[in-house]
Amino acid sequence: MKQFNVQIIETIIIFGSYIILYFIFKTVINNFLKRTRLERSRRKMAIRAVQLFTTMTAIILLTGVWGFKQNEIAMFVSTILTVLGIAFFAQWSLLSNITSSILIFFNHPVKLGDYVKVLHKDYHFEGEVTEMNYFFVHLKTNDSEIITIPNSHFFDKSFSVAEKKQKHSEDSK
Repeated sequence: MKQFNVQIIETIIIFGSYIILYFIFKTVINNFLKRTRLERSRRKMAIRAVQLFTTMTAIILLTGVWGFKQNEIAMFVSTILTVLGIAFFAQWSLLSNITSSILIFFNHPVKLGDYVKVLHKDYHFEGEVTEMNYFFVHLKTNDSEIITIPNSHFFDKSFSVAEKKQKHSEDSK
């Protein structure tokens, strides 16, 4: 069998394994996190992290199948790790927002459905947290506007957090 045909078969096996493992990991992690009673938004972020890890693993395997040398793969991986390391220290970069999303996931009390008010003299944001992703937290104001706040600002600014928007509106009655 020709070398090219073997590479195609190996690539198909890697893609098939990737898809199967992704769904297995997603199901196992989701079921485990449901038992720990973790909020849906945090489960969603954990599944995204697993998807990122499995995708990177598949890419590394594919580079090996298609003939990249080990030192080229090592250079690529070390470059990625260096960029991630810099992201931990870069205050205003996009990578710091990704890092902040990980920290928000594990350490911040804000979750989907919370009513948040920014406690800062220059910024007057308040609204319900409707989405939390790798870069931004989305707030829906009382006027149905969507405000996006970079994740890194959650460590720069103070927030007041109410459990749900309904509780906030009931308290004001």
